[in-house]
Amino acid sequence: MSQPSMITKDGRFAYEAAGDPGATPLIFLHGIGGAARAWRRQLATFGDRFRTIAWDMPGYGGSPPLASVSIAALAEALQQFIEQLGATKPILVGHSIGGMIVQKWLVQSPNLARAVVLAQTSPAFGKADGDWQKSFIAARLGPLDRGETMKSLAPSLVKELVGDDPDSRGMELARECMESVPEASYRTMMLALVGFDQRSTLKDICVPTLLISGSKDGNAPAPMMAKMATNIPAAEYVELSGVGHLANLERPDAFDEALGSFVDSVVAKHG
Repeated sequence: MSQPSMITKDGRFAYEAAGDPGATPLIFLHGIGGAARAWRRQLATFGDRFRTIAWDMPGYGGSPPLASVSIAALAEALQQFIEQLGATKPILVGHSIGGMIVQKWLVQSPNLARAVVLAQTSPAFGKADGDWQKSFIAARLGPLDRGETMKSLAPSLVKELVGDDPDSRGMELARECMESVPEASYRTMMLALVGFDQRSTLKDICVPTLLISGSKDGNAPAPMMAKMATNIPAAEYVELSGVGHLANLERPDAFDEALGSFVDSVVAKHG
């Protein structure tokens, strides 16, 4: 079982972990509506053969917020988290904004990971003044501006994110995570998306890479992710049918199967 929240020695990062501390580190990075505990099923499933770790992103759970939030600052925080853990040659699994953080981190640290998994994420959010970007932000922050809370919004936010026939326990956990996101963190993370664009660096990713999409994902559409995969030299691409934006919670078996066959092949090939 995963241990309840632990804190790094520097006090900056809360995280959950399972498995043998000497095994290959498998680090999970959640999305804007998530938390370390969103990965509990994966921590347990993969803890038999990896050192599984999930952070509370800065500003979430027990991790204090950054003074200034950007994807670059979050990538720097990820590097400090990895150093605090002493995690050498980790496999990183980044979901949504977590996948954007991994892409940014790879630019600074191209050879530090053994492999990466980019789950339901995008290589670019686009320009601050784009109509789609403006409406995306307005749709998410508008209700808060009008007096709603993360707790009151959580059921509808989660429902909009998922695809067909999601796992009921996974949905309960998704709502719990969403409603406990501090409003200030939700706002700053949404704004941190604006201007993110790593399309030009995809070709430089030099570690084995798996991209996982959901066919019903409106935030990171499968066709966009399929195209993204063609720009990464050593990429594999898996599309999960009927799945929305929260694959690991909606269809944990399908997600774990895709992730498992990839990480096992990486460890078999690369030791």
